[in-house]
Amino acid sequence: MQERSFTSLSIEDLAASAGLSRSAFYFYFSSKDDVLLALLDRVISEANERVAFLPREFEPNPAAAWRRVIGTYVEVFAAHRAVAVATLTARLHNAQIDQLWTSSMIAWVGYTSEAIAGERARGVAPAGDDPRNLAIALNLMNERVLSSVFVGESPLIPQSDVPDVLTSIWLQSIYGSRPLELRS
Repeated sequence: MQERSFTSLSIEDLAASAGLSRSAFYFYFSSKDDVLLALLDRVISEANERVAFLPREFEPNPAAAWRRVIGTYVEVFAAHRAVAVATLTARLHNAQIDQLWTSSMIAWVGYTSEAIAGERARGVAPAGDDPRNLAIALNLMNERVLSSVFVGESPLIPQSDVPDVLTSIWLQSIYGSRPLELRS
């Protein structure tokens, strides 16, 4: 999957790369999409484990905390770039893959909307759009920026710059014109 697109891979390709015969492949999976579903489930489990260790309190340095949150999102999906790219197209025709991806996005939205609400409650972020709506928009932006990086679209933000660019946008969206340091 790192060398060729998922759609161009055959069952034979997947079975051979896993050291399985075609019949052994079908013992474990009923289709290529089942393979992707299993891989995506692993990636999302890794992301969820990492989210558990993300900050819940953003004091004393909100910019560094948000940079860590966004950096985690970028790191997990960049480490599994082939799965992320395959998921982009597969979720359009496979309801299970779409549902798994959607549940992952809902988890990220939940975490970030709680954090935004917490920052407002402690008085460091101004009132504004509903925290959940803001979290949805920001997370969808992250998803779109990363997908463009992973497939090499143009124009393109260099992957090394993505965490800082996204963090800057998040900080402006959450805190308004409040000056914040991007790095701790």
